[in-house]
Amino acid sequence: MDFIAAIDQGTTSTRCLVFDHDGRIISSAQKEHKQIFPSPGWVEHDPMEILNNSREVFNKAVLKIDPAADKIKALGITNQRETTVLWNKATGKPYGNAIVWQDTRTENICSELQVRGYKDLFQQKTGLPIATYFSGPKIRWLIENNDEIKKDFMSGQVLFGNIDSWLVWNFTGGINDGVHCTDVTNASRTMLMNLETLTWDEELLNILEVPSKILPEIKPSVSQFGVMRWNDNQIPITGVLGDQQAALFGQVCFDPGDTKNTYGTGCFMLLNTGEKMIRSTQGLLTTVGYQFNGEKPVYCLEGSIAITGALVQWLRDNLGIINNSKDIENLAKTVEDNGGIYFVPAFSGLFAPYWKPDARGLIIGLTRYANKGHIARAALEATAFQSRELLDAMLKDSGVSLNLIKVDGGMVNNELLMQFQADILNVPVIRPNITETTALGVAYAAGLSVGYWNGIDDLRLKWKEDHRWLPEMDNKKRECLYSDWKRAVERSFNWNREDKLD
Repeated sequence: MDFIAAIDQGTTSTRCLVFDHDGRIISSAQKEHKQIFPSPGWVEHDPMEILNNSREVFNKAVLKIDPAADKIKALGITNQRETTVLWNKATGKPYGNAIVWQDTRTENICSELQVRGYKDLFQQKTGLPIATYFSGPKIRWLIENNDEIKKDFMSGQVLFGNIDSWLVWNFTGGINDGVHCTDVTNASRTMLMNLETLTWDEELLNILEVPSKILPEIKPSVSQFGVMRWNDNQIPITGVLGDQQAALFGQVCFDPGDTKNTYGTGCFMLLNTGEKMIRSTQGLLTTVGYQFNGEKPVYCLEGSIAITGALVQWLRDNLGIINNSKDIENLAKTVEDNGGIYFVPAFSGLFAPYWKPDARGLIIGLTRYANKGHIARAALEATAFQSRELLDAMLKDSGVSLNLIKVDGGMVNNELLMQFQADILNVPVIRPNITETTALGVAYAAGLSVGYWNGIDDLRLKWKEDHRWLPEMDNKKRECLYSDWKRAVERSFNWNREDKLD
């Protein structure tokens, strides 16, 4: 037998999974990396730690297969999107830490772009609002705040990439002719790529003062990206997808109207709109879902939530009310309802559909009746309420009638959350048999590129349902709970003031 390997470089950890022809996991390895918080609202990762971890988990996962050398037919890479790295192509060293997608330090840059009247221009060309979320403003910030970067521009030594580009460049040789490239899904998250031409947009580059020579080549998601040099072997890298697009692929959402929701550090809902590009009027993103080499791209509407699983980690690490993330379900089950408590986790502002960088987290509705069980339940319900906001916006933008939603990610094993999600959305929620859909999706992409699978119809046959949650809540209660959630969200707005005392 032979296999396809996938590296899933996420916000909190890096994993490598090896899949067989049936999409089954043959081996895996995982390693967490440090979360760095230099200032309020700032989030960083060490690119060298991520690179070293990626190599380590690949070695561990692949070496579990004996003999492994000639059994890996291709490698796919999927990654946390928007997290921004600048590095020197002569030394291979990054210019400091990567700025993570959750980071809000570029708020002033984004505000300036808004004041200068560029909101509609960026929205029209990129499908994205002007927001701290995306890579372009992060590049601008790094250029403005690092003298070494300014100096090295003169000698043409600076390279930019999201994490996919950083890994591909290093895996294919690094300073020895490493391939500097990205795929359309990651490029579509920079605020710099034109959605129609699938090329870097010169007008936007000029506005943000980002030199085009530092940018990677944009390639289709399912294509040849280069060759990974591993021991004495060469493994082709033939699939690259941003993590949420990879999950869409892994859930075999290949038809217009297919919808998935991924519950990870944040929460990301994608609706396949086919070759039709729908411009959102409801605060959603228009993004590239995937592209096969030589074919037209498939577009999506996306709703992005910054904090979902990260809220559970915060309860564990910052408040200490649980010892392990999985403990939150049992704690939430100690109470019958949220006790009137709503938890708005606007730690990095609010993403879709609000795009409020000045919002901050709050817990509201507290009385002496409340206990940590109510807080735990409110934290889980926050994920479901935020997903309802995304779905409502999607239905308004697309006009589709949704019959079900496929779910994946670490939180889908929380049965309390999944039942509440079905209740609040009022549609069936379906978990697949293989929930590692992000890694599976990019493995599918890489395998299709080398003929390991015969096409998307072959992949459709491999998708199996594991569990289905049906709505049980009556409509009056559903709308009452959701109405109170909306009131809580409004109270989180405009908290981060620019006129605060030093």
